[in-house]
Amino acid sequence: MFGHIQYSHAYLFLYSKEGILLKKPLSAFFFILIAAIVVPAAGLWLTEQQTTRPPADEEPTVDVVRSGTQKTESVPLEEYVAGVVSAEMPGSFEKEALKAQAVAARTFILTQTLKGLDVTDTVDDQVFKDEEDQKKMWGSDYKENKEKIEAAARETEGEVLIYNDEPITAAFFSSGNGQTENAEEYWQSAEPYLKSVASPWDAAAPNFEQELVLPKQEVEEKLNISLPASGSAGTIVKKTTGGRVGSLVIGEKSFTGREIRETLGLPSADFEITVSGADVIIKTKGYGHGVGMSQYGANGMAKEGKNYRDITAHYYPGTMIADAQAFLSR
Repeated sequence: MFGHIQYSHAYLFLYSKEGILLKKPLSAFFFILIAAIVVPAAGLWLTEQQTTRPPADEEPTVDVVRSGTQKTESVPLEEYVAGVVSAEMPGSFEKEALKAQAVAARTFILTQTLKGLDVTDTVDDQVFKDEEDQKKMWGSDYKENKEKIEAAARETEGEVLIYNDEPITAAFFSSGNGQTENAEEYWQSAEPYLKSVASPWDAAAPNFEQELVLPKQEVEEKLNISLPASGSAGTIVKKTTGGRVGSLVIGEKSFTGREIRETLGLPSADFEITVSGADVIIKTKGYGHGVGMSQYGANGMAKEGKNYRDITAHYYPGTMIADAQAFLSR
């Protein structure tokens, strides 16, 4: 997935250059003076350059299984990140939100790679769109969106999110119900940085509140239950920290909110169910699993003047931004 990294020889050149200078015939005074100025400066230069990306021909690559052809394509890392951002977040979003998405996307692919997992271009991993896909998707807005998203990837180049010196699972979703979710309350697997946080900006999302109408018979068959003739269906036994349905009982059968959401294909696990004749009406808030970064929340924060570091710090509490090279060179 990520290709082997070979580091630039710029550091060796610097050492050689300084070695030659110091060997020139100099008085003791000038030797001390030059050493006092040059050596600290070289140290600062090295510290800065150690986080510089490798040359283009040495850039790591991501092996992506393309769903259309089932063939594996090797894509340069930063091109891959831009392709994910273009697919996963609207190009019209604020640049700082796009940058937050770029960091999350880069972190996600790093963790997948370190685990030795295959990567597809679908929602099973991260949706990825190449240049041809982007042209079809954006039409006349292609050039503007492409430049904006590539700049977001470039300005966060190599940056990933870490917790306790390890890359995180950088989960993200479209929009919440005003609050994100604890990972363990949806996936049954706790992560200290995937905790419920306020996300009031979600209310501005076009998919914040939705109403679905499903055939009563279809719902009964999928859930293997009998619904009332009319009125409210199901009793909520527990709500999650993020305000979604934790568990509920319909008839004599118990479900988790996640089970209902996934079985019926609902946008969110924050829902209310009523029956009206032959129809089941389901009202939902939010779109997605609710764990990690809300994309519409990120855009709302960016509109208020927050930068991508503010955004990632809010949605992934306790994390820090680090350089992917530290992990790629292991």
